[in-house]
Amino acid sequence: MCGIAGVVWSDPALAVTAEVVERMTAVLAHRGPDDAGLYDSRTPAARSTSTPEGASSGPRPSTLDSRPSAVLGHRRLSIIDLAGSRQPLCNEDGRVWVVFNGEIYNYRELRRDLAGRGHRFQTDGDTETIVHLYEEYGDECVRHLRGMFAFAVWDDQRGRLLLVRDRMGQKPLFYRAEPGRLWFGSELKALLQVPGAPRELDPRGLDEYLLYQYVPHPECILRGYAKLPPAHRAVFEGGRLTVERYWAAPFADGVAPASGRGETDDSASATLRETLTEAVRLRLRSDVPLGAFLSGGVDSTIIAGLMQTQSDRAVQTFSIGFPVAQFDERRYAREAAAHLGTEHHEHVVEPAALEILPELIWHYDEPFADSSAIPMMYLARVTRQHVTVALSGDGGDELFGGYDRYRAVALGARFDRLPRFLKRMLTARLWQRLPASVRQHSFRRRLKRLLAALDQSPERRYLRWIAGFDDEARRALYTDGFRETLGDADAAGFVLDAYGRCTAKDFVARTMCVDTLTYLPCDILTKVDIATMAASLECRNPFLDHHVVELAASMPIELKLHRGRGKRILLETFADLLPRSIQRRSKMGFGVPLDHWFRGELKPLLVDVLLSQRSRERGLFERASVERLIDEHLARRWDHSYRLWALLCLELWQQTFLDPATPPARPTATLARV
Repeated sequence: MCGIAGVVWSDPALAVTAEVVERMTAVLAHRGPDDAGLYDSRTPAARSTSTPEGASSGPRPSTLDSRPSAVLGHRRLSIIDLAGSRQPLCNEDGRVWVVFNGEIYNYRELRRDLAGRGHRFQTDGDTETIVHLYEEYGDECVRHLRGMFAFAVWDDQRGRLLLVRDRMGQKPLFYRAEPGRLWFGSELKALLQVPGAPRELDPRGLDEYLLYQYVPHPECILRGYAKLPPAHRAVFEGGRLTVERYWAAPFADGVAPASGRGETDDSASATLRETLTEAVRLRLRSDVPLGAFLSGGVDSTIIAGLMQTQSDRAVQTFSIGFPVAQFDERRYAREAAAHLGTEHHEHVVEPAALEILPELIWHYDEPFADSSAIPMMYLARVTRQHVTVALSGDGGDELFGGYDRYRAVALGARFDRLPRFLKRMLTARLWQRLPASVRQHSFRRRLKRLLAALDQSPERRYLRWIAGFDDEARRALYTDGFRETLGDADAAGFVLDAYGRCTAKDFVARTMCVDTLTYLPCDILTKVDIATMAASLECRNPFLDHHVVELAASMPIELKLHRGRGKRILLETFADLLPRSIQRRSKMGFGVPLDHWFRGELKPLLVDVLLSQRSRERGLFERASVERLIDEHLARRWDHSYRLWALLCLELWQQTFLDPATPPARPTATLARV
């Protein structure tokens, strides 16, 4: 697990010094605190230097030539082959170089095959398999990899750079492409270290952020920058960039061949158990201590249980709890740990929003409004005190129908089959007569929201349900001037395009596919990667093994959703690993009490920041609209906590990344009260 960065150019006038890339990697030191390395194709003999923090990275080129050139940088968190596998790393003749962030779980099998084809290995790690696979298969090397990864391969002989991101989007990769030059890095802040790097807000990125609560790929919050989408590769050659998809999960049509449990179900269950067990086994390959996150939910309990069945000692598991009962899952985590026989570590935290906000804003690079990033950062920190690698259950909800909203999607599909007069009565009359509720997750508020969107297309309806600020709310928020900069851009395009790629006949199955393509990589996996890497902790996700994903995608919806409950096949297949209470429990979100914070410790900051002259002068939002949101929330007339959190994170991000004359260094504040 590491941080990577680099600059490649075909125009000598756009060359950068090696010191620039050193700065790019230095700002990623939290992703790789154990080692640093640099490769400069202009250096005589083109040797890589790998040095500890603060040391010189070696000689510098004295002249520039007209050949395409590259400088690659790397920060290392040592997990496998601790004494070797330093990066940047090259092939036998030094013509192919790689910088790599992630893990290749099937590297041992790949090494045996490649050695049989005549390739010679100098290290015992997984990184070197990439350069030899590139020699053997070229750009198709990625199809042989089973893992999570973002990497760059520099082909010095051809003057060509290959960028690749893993199938599910577990590892991030930002870039900026200009005529004749490309910059890339694991985090956006690395790119901002390049002299003269523009820092201009992209109106479209902001509009999408307020809709989704994250900035979706390939867009970026800064104009001219981009994120390589999951399952895509890019080639920079001859001064030009081309991007293409290399993999897509084969989502089924969602119709079961037979109703009820039968031979087909038994076969699917057996295959699932075998495939997920193998995915866990591969993720236990490590030369450093590893453990598992254990919330007491179905997914994390299954992963911890499969780890324990393959271990000859008690697996270390980790959970955090909160003093507020509605956010505390410790009881279920304890039951799961006792049932599985793990060595459980439990920590109680009192999230201090004022102390964690500077770290949160700096680490996430772009505005990010999922408040569960806060407990995720605490969990990562306490876990890192014991282990360097943690397995997680992320992905189970999207692949096996775990979210409550899929039930609403199913209800919406039934509504679409009703007679027109009945639809009109429900949408035009009933929902308006329901009394409002100020509680964000109350049944009455969710029902009212469901009914209010029923007259829209199924795709637009779902988008309204998941929106932070829907179309109407954003129109009321924006100033006339900012609205004009958006033109006819439609922020909904990201999800609507995903629906176009998801062709299952059953709309619930289509929606699960859409979440796997959008919400999972852009929200869940971004949250986990940034939070764990901030603590120099590697997180591995067995559910996101592409063999598991392909199997889950091929399953009919009836194996996932049954009688209003999700994860049917998980509950049946892994019943031996799940205590009865966990099988029956309702899903609990991993969050913090934002609504209370905004009426308590965050109230002064909220008012001072969102109603400040600096915020008003940006010309983005109508002051009266922002005041209304704050007033309604503080007066308990409505719960606007998630919208206010999105606005607060956005303004603090602008103060951190746009306002200073130079890119910011890491805040000195640390997570407190753990």
